[in-house]
Amino acid sequence: MKQGSTIFLKIALFLIGAPVLALCIFLLPQIAAEAAAQAEEGAALAYAVFGILTAMYGSAIPFYFALYQAFKLLNYIDRNEAFSQISVTALKKIKYCAFLICGLYLAAMPFIYIIAEWDDAPGLILLGMVIPGASLVIAVFAAVLQRLLREAINIKSENDLTV
Repeated sequence: MKQGSTIFLKIALFLIGAPVLALCIFLLPQIAAEAAAQAEEGAALAYAVFGILTAMYGSAIPFYFALYQAFKLLNYIDRNEAFSQISVTALKKIKYCAFLICGLYLAAMPFIYIIAEWDDAPGLILLGMVIPGASLVIAVFAAVLQRLLREAINIKSENDLTV
């Protein structure tokens, strides 16, 4: 396959990672500082914000690891190694990262409920389910691709043995 055939997807990976990095560097510390000021005044709501921030920062690690694995997968495609065990391994790691992100945000749902109850905004709970839902869809899609790729590798190896 041509070297630059996946260049658009590689650029898309960087464009996906850049806003999350900006969020982690600029916005989340500002929210944490405001929550710390509220916690010093004795506001119990600040601890719910800390719980959500912990989940957000904690999910950044598997998010970037999954982006790295996707980048490696695109490099395997460029090198004609798409139908190999290393591609299956990369998809498995992406699947586990997506499940981990889903679990972290589901663990943060009680904190989102506390903030939604305080602000009287029930739609916040639905918005809080977007990230776990999206990461669950990605995990299931990666699992299906992993199984299909494993079956394709088995079929390819059987065909190679018959020739």
